[in-house]
Amino acid sequence: MIRIAKRSEVSKNRNVLTRIAAIIMALMLSALFIVFLGHDPLKVYLSMIEGSFGSVYRFKETIISTIPLTITSLGILLAFKMKFWNIGAEGQMIMGAFLASYFALNYPDMNRLVLLTLMLVAGAVGGGIWGLIPAYFKSKYGTNEVLFTLMMNYIALKWITYLQYGPWKDKNALGFPKIPNFTSNAVLPKLFGIHVGWLIAIILTALVYVFIHYTKKGYEINVIGESESTGAYAGMNVRKIILQAMFLGGALAGISGMIQASAVSGTLSVEVTGGVGYTAIIVTWLSGLSAPLIVIVSFLFAILIQGGSYIQTAFQIPQSAAQILQGMILLFVLGSEFFVKYQIIYKNIKLKKKEGK
Repeated sequence: MIRIAKRSEVSKNRNVLTRIAAIIMALMLSALFIVFLGHDPLKVYLSMIEGSFGSVYRFKETIISTIPLTITSLGILLAFKMKFWNIGAEGQMIMGAFLASYFALNYPDMNRLVLLTLMLVAGAVGGGIWGLIPAYFKSKYGTNEVLFTLMMNYIALKWITYLQYGPWKDKNALGFPKIPNFTSNAVLPKLFGIHVGWLIAIILTALVYVFIHYTKKGYEINVIGESESTGAYAGMNVRKIILQAMFLGGALAGISGMIQASAVSGTLSVEVTGGVGYTAIIVTWLSGLSAPLIVIVSFLFAILIQGGSYIQTAFQIPQSAAQILQGMILLFVLGSEFFVKYQIIYKNIKLKKKEGK
């Protein structure tokens, strides 16, 4: 007989070894797929590393990919701590980028420091409001936050599409549906060759860590995540805490959207997020809802993304094949979560025949 039981306690060594085993198995299975494509798996894997670290430019691109993943994952972390399953970071990023772009496009000649500060605040407000809406309906009417936040992603995306083809369409783009590029005043400066988003990400990581572990509000979020009834019994305003946490989480995603629009795209478009909002959900989960670990997992994901892009050119591997490789690795790593938290127990049951019946 097979029985699945939850582990009462998981040691750090077992946690690490299980994840390492999952990665090794994923690489082995991926190697078979690569052989099927007619390539040497070892060369492909080494090329993925080269694609992420092979030059100063590639390393910088890996860091640039890490920045939005880190900041967006921090926002999702605040919601997941309350067991509020926020799938809407993509939309929150988009609305943060939208509101920041409003100031970039309408006040292009404003002082650079003032304009960038306005854009940063606007990005936080835009994302925060977009996170506040599903939190309000969840706390007031008990709506399903997974479906609500997911559908709001599409609303945000279609809103940008409308702007891109309508009122914000660039008149100098010869009919091409695009929003005008930002002026230099609205573009984040660089520090050590990389836009200052990396510094913002480090600061926000430290702030979220302190907020979760050393503030009253962070303690309340943890309590509500364990049991809403316990929080209410202790005199906590559960509804207010949910609203505040989701606004803060959405604000972080909105800041990430602002950084992408300003420092990476240089404008607003439907591709501004690049799917970061969805990838950040996996990053948050794999980090074990730990702010410092989010930085590490985001960096590893960035390596996987950059390496996957590089081997497309180096080996003429189709984009879909590179995504399959990424998907297999992610599948095994996510699957390892089951063996970390649960154990399979085998029992032998001897059946005795009763006589005289």
